[in-house]
Amino acid sequence: MKIARFVLKVVALSLTIAALACAVVAYWNELTELCSCAKNKLTRTAGSSEYDDYEE
Repeated sequence: MKIARFVLKVVALSLTIAALACAVVAYWNELTELCSCAKNKLTRTAGSSEYDDYEE
């Protein structure tokens, strides 16, 4: 009985990993767009001052 539970846990773990891999592949474009958008926002706000939009 212990062996059957162990086998079922291994199968459940492998199916979970496969589902996560499929989700990453399916949403790869959206994930890369999200990361690049976040990177652009961070680099834009890190180097800018609040007075950059005022003309001198």
